[in-house]
Amino acid sequence: MAHQIFAERLKAAMADHRLKQADMVKAASELGGRLGKSQISQYVSGKTMPRADVVALLSQILGVDAAWLTGESDLPHAAAHEVADGSDLLAGMRASARHEAASPRSTAAQQPAHDRHDIKRSTYMREFKKSSKLDNVLYDVRGPITDEAARMEADGQRILKLNIGNTAPFGFRAPEEVIQDMRHQLTECEGYSEARGLFSARKAIMQYAQIKNIPNVSMDGIYTGNGVSELIQLCMNALLDNGDEILIPMPDYPLWSACAALAGGTPVHYVCDEQAEWNPDLADIESKITSRTKAIVIINPNNPTGALYPRELLEQIVEIARKHQLMIFSDEIYDRLVMDGLEHVSTASLAPDVPCVTFSGLSKSHMACGFRIGWMILSGNKNCMKDFIYGVNMLSNMRLCSNVPGQSIVQTALGGYQSVKSYVEPGGRVYEQRNFIYEALNEIDGVTAVKPKAAFYIFPKLDVKKFNITSDEQFALDLLHEKRILITRGGGFAWPEPDHFRIVFLPRMGVLRDAVRELADFLSTYRQA
Repeated sequence: MAHQIFAERLKAAMADHRLKQADMVKAASELGGRLGKSQISQYVSGKTMPRADVVALLSQILGVDAAWLTGESDLPHAAAHEVADGSDLLAGMRASARHEAASPRSTAAQQPAHDRHDIKRSTYMREFKKSSKLDNVLYDVRGPITDEAARMEADGQRILKLNIGNTAPFGFRAPEEVIQDMRHQLTECEGYSEARGLFSARKAIMQYAQIKNIPNVSMDGIYTGNGVSELIQLCMNALLDNGDEILIPMPDYPLWSACAALAGGTPVHYVCDEQAEWNPDLADIESKITSRTKAIVIINPNNPTGALYPRELLEQIVEIARKHQLMIFSDEIYDRLVMDGLEHVSTASLAPDVPCVTFSGLSKSHMACGFRIGWMILSGNKNCMKDFIYGVNMLSNMRLCSNVPGQSIVQTALGGYQSVKSYVEPGGRVYEQRNFIYEALNEIDGVTAVKPKAAFYIFPKLDVKKFNITSDEQFALDLLHEKRILITRGGGFAWPEPDHFRIVFLPRMGVLRDAVRELADFLSTYRQA
């Protein structure tokens, strides 16, 4: 409630003085303060409340009482001494804003017709707003908090980015053999490939599918993409009509929910149980299936939790899909980043009679995020998805093909030495950093975490009572501002409570130690207002 009162009064005061967000940023700078457009966007949308010092700065800019802004008072006018320092500057800015808002029509009216061509080019334009299709789309892995981090970097501050699984900045390199092969083949990759992808790439993917025991795979059922991300969006557009429902895990990787919503579908989130090592809750899955449900998404190994699903659990999920006649989309991009001697089981290997689409790629297993090479494999009962395949082919043809230099290394990458194994074995970087972050986080008072079994993410839980946390977005912003550490809040993964956040544990051990030390120091005194 306080967030909404503050947002409404802030918008009203800005409108009264004809001040835009950019004006607020400039005014803050002139007064010796600091505001970012992303901050103000969050404030006016009611997503978060600023700290007391920021409220004071806003009230000074707008000439209103800070207590009125926060809803603690109904008297909007500030005492004279509160705005004296910036009154002349801001009066000029407000006057300029009023003049700019009023001048176009009057100026055009006073000028002779033959002099008006310049005015017409720069005025009378309607406002172009974002599509309403984006209203239910969220992608906070790169969102307002990341925008704020970018603003801070532009001001010269160094930010430790623990928000995204981008391997290269942390010293992970693609295998040299892969790099050499791309260089060698580059001059042969200047033209388009067949829409599904190069024959050599798809042949290697088919052979990989055979190793994973995926049944009923053919060359025409394999598609390369500009990362798995492109193929997820392609599939959601090919399958979902307005109002169709698709089951997606919670916490999710937000791209799944975003693409489903953009396609007109409704993401329905089923619970993954933290008390059961983040495994999906089968009863919850069944309870959320309706006549509109078309498919179920499985993310295994899981992002953001690092969970790895056992064969028995996957068999039960497949049985649910079989019983309710659902398509299965299995996101397995981290299938080669499994630790502790465990085995990854491909969902499709257990579903020979169920329509199944399996996603994977080289971004994570070969530390080649920027090459953007992913693929999907159609398997199982293809007869019942002929029309879906027709839609996939149509959309695949429309984008012509995925990037050909990336495709050119698939055969080498899948058939050569699998260097990622050394990272996930005892003594390897990912393995040792996983052990450290798990133990270090659990040593912080008020923080608990389940040990990841795969990938390079951990999804710790905060004691919301101890820290009085009501907004995970505010928590992430406060950590960013005070310690210059960027994390992704739990709400960015469709988690409904403000008690989780995701950390990427890719930085080298020394950097991780410093980050955990800073986090512990931050939490030792943190209490959300």
